[in-house]
Amino acid sequence: MRFVIQRVKSAKVSIHGEIAGSIEQGLLVFVGICEQDTEKTADKMIKKLIGLRIFEDENGKTNLDLKTVNGNLLIISQFTLYADCKKGNRPSFIRSGSPEMAKKLYNYILEKCREQFPNTQQGEFGANMQVSLTNDGPFTILLDSNEIERS
Repeated sequence: MRFVIQRVKSAKVSIHGEIAGSIEQGLLVFVGICEQDTEKTADKMIKKLIGLRIFEDENGKTNLDLKTVNGNLLIISQFTLYADCKKGNRPSFIRSGSPEMAKKLYNYILEKCREQFPNTQQGEFGANMQVSLTNDGPFTILLDSNEIERS
């Protein structure tokens, strides 16, 4: 599983010209799911996401987490995070999870995040979406479940 996390001042996702979700200060999270991912993988990633201390304290140090700053979450599914560009110029997406499995895990991630952040916003799984954001920093982090310690 991969999360691309962007610290934002604001972000929104639109589908067919209609805003599906929007947040003020918080994290915009693009979620990529591969076939080997499970709910256990998602739990590990969510724990890391929620605990990241990437917001500035009163001294300008990145020392505060999402809860401390009363931040928001906007979570977008993005199967292209598993693009394989090794051969040729057209990416392959065979490492991405099947749509049925990935949608189930995406919904699981949303449910678990809403337990801690009830106002978690989302895109629509599999839809063509337009995402707008005001990046804060910019501050972008890539989390890969294969690179996170087991806890």
